[in-house]
Amino acid sequence: MRTFSTSSTAPAGETTPRPPPSARTREYDSIRLRDLQLRVRAYQQTPDWKTHYAVHSGVEGTVNEFAHGHGMRRCRYRGQGKAHVQHVLATIAINIERLSSLPPTEEAPPPCRPTAFQNSLDQREIPRPKSWRTLGT
Repeated sequence: MRTFSTSSTAPAGETTPRPPPSARTREYDSIRLRDLQLRVRAYQQTPDWKTHYAVHSGVEGTVNEFAHGHGMRRCRYRGQGKAHVQHVLATIAINIERLSSLPPTEEAPPPCRPTAFQNSLDQREIPRPKSWRTLGT
């Protein structure tokens, strides 16, 4: 039976034998690992990767805010439907927080493109009401 020493008390110039690799240990070829690392670092300097990572980093910030800022790692409710409602409401809260922190704009937002219903009214020369909300009252 062989015994293996993990201490560094071997005499100078001698190495202690290593235990055979088991299912719990994994050894990496340091040269191949270094080559892989160099290739990945070179790829990270390309404009293609930088464009992809710009989107990725923005999403990571949003997920981090969702998890840490609003406690979304733990759900308050049981069931997928209720958990979904909680996530939707938390998302709405995050959007309201972000919108409220923006400075007010001086100019009006650009008008929306007309819907098919509005185009139909225009073709029949039916005047549009001042506010679409007044139709029901």
